[in-house]
Amino acid sequence: MMEKIKAPLNPPEGGKWLLRPVKNESDISSIVNEVFAAVKQDGDIAVKKYALQFDKAELTELKVSQQEIDESAKSLDASLKKAIKLAFKNIYSLHEAQQRKNKKITTTNGVQCWIEPRAIENVGLYIPGGTAPLFSTVLMLGIPAIIAGCKNIMLCTPASGEINPAILFTSKLVGIKNIYRVGGIQAIAALSYGTETMAKADKIFGPGNQYVTAAKMKAQQEGIAIDMPAGPSELLIIADKNAVPAFVAADLLSQAEHGPDSQVILVSDSEKIIDETFTELYKQLDVL
Repeated sequence: MMEKIKAPLNPPEGGKWLLRPVKNESDISSIVNEVFAAVKQDGDIAVKKYALQFDKAELTELKVSQQEIDESAKSLDASLKKAIKLAFKNIYSLHEAQQRKNKKITTTNGVQCWIEPRAIENVGLYIPGGTAPLFSTVLMLGIPAIIAGCKNIMLCTPASGEINPAILFTSKLVGIKNIYRVGGIQAIAALSYGTETMAKADKIFGPGNQYVTAAKMKAQQEGIAIDMPAGPSELLIIADKNAVPAFVAADLLSQAEHGPDSQVILVSDSEKIIDETFTELYKQLDVL
């Protein structure tokens, strides 16, 4: 929902625009506990049950076949593939430069010290695919895992049918082979306990909606490490008359696409910029 509000606003009226739609935390917690208990007991059967209940996805096989991964590039536009490859190169270069060389130093006579980084063996990557397929997240999580030398990288993404080909193409480019068509609470639960199809993760990474975030917090209580509890996205852009409406619109959409509980706000003293940004928002939404 997009709205245009003109100043001046009195505090009560102005405050309501900062409110974000949220679910009752106790409601989320009870659902998370239910799904975790079921997945812990019934494994793949429970994962498929909740995929049908929550995502309307009737799953037969959780793991994506190599053939489906290999064919993903065929339906992608050449310009998108080129952009993904460029992003891969840039992100890889950044993280490759962060590697430490194992250098021993003598702090006191007879005492040697060094820092020895070791890769996490089993990592679970959660890639949102509902509101928007975040294939950029595949790059940002997958590349460091590959460079670090993680042995088993498991990628989970929701799908009611076929997985978005951009996610599969990017996963193949990065080098991720274990991809599962499962999302939401049930994906985090499967990574937390392991199932017949999926191994138990040592650490879970990746953003998600309120349910995924609550599930990651539950996973942490179960002894599984997580990156962080990511909250809903919020963004405030302050733009003057010199701003480029197309850029402003792109920045707003980049956060709004994360879900209906995301909140993006543009503040400007130029009504022309606001009107042109609105035009750009609708134009970009049509092709996003």
